[in-house]
Amino acid sequence: YGAYARDHELSAVGKPTIVGSSDTAFRGDATRWNPEELLVAALAQCHMLWYLHLASSSGIVVCGYEDAPVGTMVEDADGSGGGSFSVVTLRPVVTVASAAMVERSLAIHAEIHAVCFIARSVSFPVLHEPRTVVADDVG
Repeated sequence: YGAYARDHELSAVGKPTIVGSSDTAFRGDATRWNPEELLVAALAQCHMLWYLHLASSSGIVVCGYEDAPVGTMVEDADGSGGGSFSVVTLRPVVTVASAAMVERSLAIHAEIHAVCFIARSVSFPVLHEPRTVVADDVG
């Protein structure tokens, strides 16, 4: 179990290579993406892309978008080394052009679960803790 490398590369024609490994808990390399991080990143990316679409359709001018998503996993009680996600929480901070856009900006986050392919495909809750700031109020 300890003798083989977990390092690998994800590649597809015409796309940059993603260097991967397993999580450090499973003898992986922390400097490479692991499958759990990629799943959380996919949820955050899908949410962001739908957010930008719905915001644009609503006339909201998005000046910035950052997220610090967190996934919570639980290990199987039988000690098999398996487990699953119990929840992923997205924490987007959206910067909008004016204060008049804040209310709608926050409301959009609740609409995304109905359309995000990734969030609709997982068997655990995907929660949102969004924050909206106004560009004029940013340092």
